[in-house]
Amino acid sequence: MVRRVAVVGAGVSGLAATKCCLEEGLEPTCFERSEDIGGLWRYTDQAEEGRASIYRTVFTNSCKEMMCYPDFPFPDDHPNYMHNARLQHYICKYAEHFDLLRHIRFKTLVTKVKKRPDFSVTGQWEVVTQRDGKEETAVFDAVMVCSGHHVYPNLPLSDFPGIQKFKGCYFHSREYKEPEKFRGKKVLVIGLGNSGCDIAVELSTVASQVYLSSRSGSWVMSRVWDNGYPWDMLVITRFRTWLGNVLPRALSDWLYVRGMNRFFKHENFGLMPLNRTSRKEPVFNDDLPSRITCGVVVVKPNVKEFRETSVLFQDGTVQDDVDVVVFATGYSYSYPFMEDDSIIKSRDNQVTLYKGILPPRLEKRTMAVIGLVQSLGPIIPTVDLQCRWALKVFQGQCTLPPVSEMMDDIDEKMGKKLKWYGNSTTLQTDYITYMDELASAIGVKPNVLKLLLTDPRLALEVIFGPCSPYQFRLMGPGKWNGARKAILTQWDRTLR
Repeated sequence: MVRRVAVVGAGVSGLAATKCCLEEGLEPTCFERSEDIGGLWRYTDQAEEGRASIYRTVFTNSCKEMMCYPDFPFPDDHPNYMHNARLQHYICKYAEHFDLLRHIRFKTLVTKVKKRPDFSVTGQWEVVTQRDGKEETAVFDAVMVCSGHHVYPNLPLSDFPGIQKFKGCYFHSREYKEPEKFRGKKVLVIGLGNSGCDIAVELSTVASQVYLSSRSGSWVMSRVWDNGYPWDMLVITRFRTWLGNVLPRALSDWLYVRGMNRFFKHENFGLMPLNRTSRKEPVFNDDLPSRITCGVVVVKPNVKEFRETSVLFQDGTVQDDVDVVVFATGYSYSYPFMEDDSIIKSRDNQVTLYKGILPPRLEKRTMAVIGLVQSLGPIIPTVDLQCRWALKVFQGQCTLPPVSEMMDDIDEKMGKKLKWYGNSTTLQTDYITYMDELASAIGVKPNVLKLLLTDPRLALEVIFGPCSPYQFRLMGPGKWNGARKAILTQWDRTLR
């Protein structure tokens, strides 16, 4: 019987895990190495070791109706896209509302998570923590790893010949906080992800010139979509997902590329992805096209070589007098507290998890990794559903197939990732398909046919409207009584 659960990290995933444990009548203890909750969203002036770090002007890419905890909507008067400080305030309100803080041990670092000697019988874990220089060991029936994947910067300097000769300054985007000290400088930003584009756009207001280098291009989307509505409320719908799955691949690809090019032609801006039909996560930036048009951001191909004060690009062009290089080259995921790394990376040193959550080869299913997926959808409702699924597995209320079938399922999904995203190791997944898969397994997927017969107005909103988080608290275990009303009033709050 699982009763005591250790939760590693008190970001949005760790809070969801703690709250879901309490919902199931379990006893969670959440360990947080810093002094506050919020994880990635808690801004600090300096990057702290072992913690995610954001720059001062980070805004959300998902709107409030799509990214809230499914039983805790944002207040009506909040804007649709939020500054990190406002989101952090919401996260604190959530923790307060569900009385989660008393289950969190702050300034406590998890140094080791290892199986107990009798693990094959009990499924128990030994968790070693450190606080104020003192070490403590406790035994837990299950562990939920919620430490995120924006902590350990990926800085692939070996891919950039000559960087050692470069006399300017260079650093990972994790260190970037605000633009002022780059006033009048020539800055090269490497990486066309959300951070790279945000930083390039922000620096372009003070730098003498910004260059944005990309290896493979990217789709760039605006937060503001048709008629000024939030992009995700129009794009992430059950109907569109169904359409994408039933249409012939060639037609689906053509529609996808056409949709991505609706505001500007990526080719003309040097942004077109090498694999045009790849569904890899787009970049959300409302200002990048206009900054390129104004000439203050210049798009460049991949760097071929660094010289003392200049940079040679793959197309043979050379840029002189570069002062600063920002590597927005993403993150690598690591679990330094895991005594046996192969539990999570069970094949070719790659993260291998059933449903993106469960290490498939464990004799006892008492560990879950939460939040290690990426989709075009928002992370908060995703982790909430992951936690609910994991706890049903811990308690034996959700039966799993044999290991061989779980591995087959993982392989099949890797094949699909290769087809859709051009990369099998990506954390990318299709939002609604993934959410429905988890929801079906624990009996909380909305029954559309039943709704059509009993509540047609709600049914039409569920099918054609945004697939908002409330849908996964509409029925079944963990049902929230306010879900129906929240779905029917979501557009009102958006307009407000």
